[in-house]
Amino acid sequence: MFLKRLLSSIVLVGSVCVIIFLLPDWVYSLVVAGLIGFGLYEFYSLVSKKGIFVYRYFGVILGVLVPLIIHLKVGGFIMDLEPFYIVIACLFIIVIQFTRKDNSQALTAISVTLFGILYISWLFSYFIKIKFLDNGALLAAFVILVTKAGDVGAYLVGSTIGKHPLIPRISPKKSKEGLIGGLIFSLAAALMSKKFLLSFDYSHLAVLGLLLGIAGQIGDLSESLIKRDCGVKDSGKRFPGMGGVLDLIDSLLFTVPIFYFYIKVFTS
Repeated sequence: MFLKRLLSSIVLVGSVCVIIFLLPDWVYSLVVAGLIGFGLYEFYSLVSKKGIFVYRYFGVILGVLVPLIIHLKVGGFIMDLEPFYIVIACLFIIVIQFTRKDNSQALTAISVTLFGILYISWLFSYFIKIKFLDNGALLAAFVILVTKAGDVGAYLVGSTIGKHPLIPRISPKKSKEGLIGGLIFSLAAALMSKKFLLSFDYSHLAVLGLLLGIAGQIGDLSESLIKRDCGVKDSGKRFPGMGGVLDLIDSLLFTVPIFYFYIKVFTS
């Protein structure tokens, strides 16, 4: 399992570097949209296993449109349609409910479908907003590096010396030692990033290391909570040793928007 995880990680790191630094912005945005689409499909599939009816394909389509609209907006091609799109998404999901003969689970279906779009699509779409900032490629690489350093630290420390369970009812294998190890790794990764983020002083990097480290582990636990409720171990099997797309991006779902707003508020 460790070897599979290591090989998958090497391939993913290389792919991410190429996508962020070498390929055009529109390809980058399409990749973000693709990850959102697969992540949403996995999320709706998990929910379906609980016997909850969801508008799986309709939700995926609506969710994939979010990053595409944001790309066109930040690229200066269209006006800001995000608030209007929220209204349209709610409207379509409710209207499509009218076509069902069975009114049972109507509220649940509407709520879960919208939650999936908010939780995965809108949060992960902040990657596109970050990419269009000054030095956007470096900023996107930074938030991935710090977040995933926390994942690696939590895994290595937790699997070697972890003895005290963190929240066993959600994730039995996660430990308090792993939590601390993840925070230390995130902090170290943030501070070492000073070499390519010259405009950030060490105080900002230290705050970001801890803030993103905490948010990343909350993101990981939030997906674990969903999987535990649905009775599954992984969201999918697209990445050997790592699971599905949702398993891959779960820790980024909160760190990316938090990082974006931190930049806008404290460093602009």
